[in-house]
Amino acid sequence: MSGASPLVLVVPPGAAGERLDRFLARAPGVGTRSQAKQLVDAGRVRVDGVARKASHPLRAGATVVVEVPTPTPTTLEPEPLPLSVLYEDAEILAVDKPAGLVVHPAPGAWRGTLVHALVHRYGPLAGVGAPGRPGIVHRLDRDTSGVLLVARTSAALEGLARQFRERTVEKRYLAVVRGRVAGTSGLIDRPIGRHPRERKRMSVVTRRGRSAQTRWTVVERLAGATLVRLEPHTGRTHQLRVHLAAAGHPILGDRVYGRERRSAPPVEPLASRQALHAEQIRFAHPRTGERLTIRAPLAPDLERLLAALRQLPARTAKTPRSA
Repeated sequence: MSGASPLVLVVPPGAAGERLDRFLARAPGVGTRSQAKQLVDAGRVRVDGVARKASHPLRAGATVVVEVPTPTPTTLEPEPLPLSVLYEDAEILAVDKPAGLVVHPAPGAWRGTLVHALVHRYGPLAGVGAPGRPGIVHRLDRDTSGVLLVARTSAALEGLARQFRERTVEKRYLAVVRGRVAGTSGLIDRPIGRHPRERKRMSVVTRRGRSAQTRWTVVERLAGATLVRLEPHTGRTHQLRVHLAAAGHPILGDRVYGRERRSAPPVEPLASRQALHAEQIRFAHPRTGERLTIRAPLAPDLERLLAALRQLPARTAKTPRSA
């Protein structure tokens, strides 16, 4: 564990029984719960001298030693990519991420990401979050469009991350799904975990699923498809895509969870990508506490998709199914 500086923490009585990753997420220099888990998985955390899992329950008085990697100069090269800013102040940003844009560098996408565009426009955001993903509080999939929050200071990053952990951030999405959804609204309450055979996919059929809830409301019924509004109560990986596919109404254009069946209506080719859009986010400003609501207009390609679906004859619709 060379090249790292130790961080020594003593578990207070109030944190007894808390998961290790949750406890670490509040520690200075660690960042988010996801970053805490990465440190645990990398073997950089010891509880009373013993490596533990992220889910390990802590006891009061336990000593937690964290080897926090020494920050290294960023290798991010600024790139003058288009950036649509919905909201901006000294602490936070909200951007309208287009479909096809990866949020931060990762295998297969080391250049041309949202982070590269942010660095070009706002500078390196030094010290705000993990190296390679400065300011990033949450993510949207490459092919999901819509509103995304970015922190400009370490205090804002921690404040927003806390709200995500405590589930006080309200997110709202629009999706065009395959088939005619029966009913007007409902709740999908099915645990999500790794697919038992395909480890790169998530599934409701899993050995170690985590609780996941998605509220849905029908906005418009179309020929062979339905426009729905979605409100996730949890933030599991690919939650909306997995839940809708499990309910028999996968998102149009989803190449992973929307595998086309022979009986599928002939609307799938109309979607050039997964028809999912982060429409709105509500949260408390990390400095002022003011409750903010930020909206992103529907992406132009989804507007065109809806227009095309509205032109199709009604007989394209299939027998209603319940979500």
